[in-house]
Amino acid sequence: MVGIRSFGGYVPRYRLNRGNIFKSMGWINMANIALSRGEKAVANMDEDSLTMAVSASIDCINGFDKSDLGGVYFASTTFPFKERQNAGIVAGALNMKDDVRSLDFAGSLKSGTSALIAAMEACASKGANNIVVCGSDSRLGKMGSPQELIFGEAAAAFLASDTDVIAEYKGSFSLSLDFVDHVRGSNSNFDRQWEDRWIRDMGFTKIIPQAINGFLDKFNVKIEDFSKVIYPCHYFPARKQIDKMFGLSPEKVQDTMLGEIGEMGAAQPLTMLAKALEDAKPGDKIMVVGYGNGCDVLAFEVTENITKLAKRTGISGYLANRADLKEYTKYLTWRHIIDIDAGLRSEEDIWTRWSLDWRERKTILGFCGTKCTECNTPQFPPQKICANPNCGSVDTREEYCFADKKGKIFSYTGDNLAASFDPPQIYGNVDFDGGGRYMLNCTDCELDAISVSMPVSFSFRIIFYDKIRDITRYFWKAVPKQGV
Repeated sequence: MVGIRSFGGYVPRYRLNRGNIFKSMGWINMANIALSRGEKAVANMDEDSLTMAVSASIDCINGFDKSDLGGVYFASTTFPFKERQNAGIVAGALNMKDDVRSLDFAGSLKSGTSALIAAMEACASKGANNIVVCGSDSRLGKMGSPQELIFGEAAAAFLASDTDVIAEYKGSFSLSLDFVDHVRGSNSNFDRQWEDRWIRDMGFTKIIPQAINGFLDKFNVKIEDFSKVIYPCHYFPARKQIDKMFGLSPEKVQDTMLGEIGEMGAAQPLTMLAKALEDAKPGDKIMVVGYGNGCDVLAFEVTENITKLAKRTGISGYLANRADLKEYTKYLTWRHIIDIDAGLRSEEDIWTRWSLDWRERKTILGFCGTKCTECNTPQFPPQKICANPNCGSVDTREEYCFADKKGKIFSYTGDNLAASFDPPQIYGNVDFDGGGRYMLNCTDCELDAISVSMPVSFSFRIIFYDKIRDITRYFWKAVPKQGV
């Protein structure tokens, strides 16, 4: 039996009220007031589609043996790299073995569902197994555009497998159509769309029904057989029209979370699926539709194993862990839409030395240190000589991963002189549970809300962006555990 073995999700901590955006930019197009309700999830200054994919994947594989993982399929339309495999970076951050399959899926908003289909078929053919499928997007709309108000940022991940599946894969149907509603060239940062009537009336309300009917005919099933139907469409009238076509009652249609997160691009159907699985019961049948330059339709049937899967943080957990981002201009700065003066220290030219990155890849990506085999003392970064003064053994070490550990703040400071798009820069020494201490940057927190001995977890984040060479560098940061 092939299907989904586990799932996870991630929504950034910060939320930007759409009313604040309209208050600043509504003068350019007063009609945008219709889109100014609710809020959108906003990635922090040190987050992008890749870091969010890692966070969702960590949530997904929590409790599973990493040595059993067979690959990573990463779907996004906003990859940080055009020529460097993004899925390979995710695999490194998850501390996977080297002999795994990694693939990037891009170019379409349905790339997330296409990646999920590919993973299911790989597992069915025995070509690979236990594949992490993650979808994540961080799309940008120009200031004052409808897209700026609509787009939100999030990620979801699934473990495709032929073992202990919680949702059995029942098949798929796909359409490939060069229907251009949204388009972004290779040198463009901002989404460009054709008029709304075209997208709504000739896109969503024609292509999605065509794909659903194609699936129903292919597998000789009825829409009434499904407990939940998931499809992306941020146009409320179009959703009502599609629901009416198929006689779908409101409780059968999964919420898009537009008012809480926003339109999530390639992650949209996957995030909705992750949310649906949080409440699913054995026997539920779920239809998932991915839309963009055609359509993918997948079906799953929930199994008894879902009652055995340990609770994930999931979309619901991250939705609850929120904080208001009150400054609209801070969002513009974080997404590099406007330039600011971050001080002379921000002009330091820091080269990326790829030979060093290669040698230290386990340390940088996987957050791996060592543990002395003589005295069991963990240490980071990796050391040839044991750091325990009562031991001092040489070359008695094994790999030890700190990424999945917890810790506590030993000391901290707020540095207003450091180059930062969100001053002050907060960093300090962290004591790892089980042993070890290291100085780390802190993120997703405010200086007056943290304290010594506060628990922390660790998150894969952007550590530096080299604007001159357009290179993003990553490392791990401490995330203080704050009240939800």
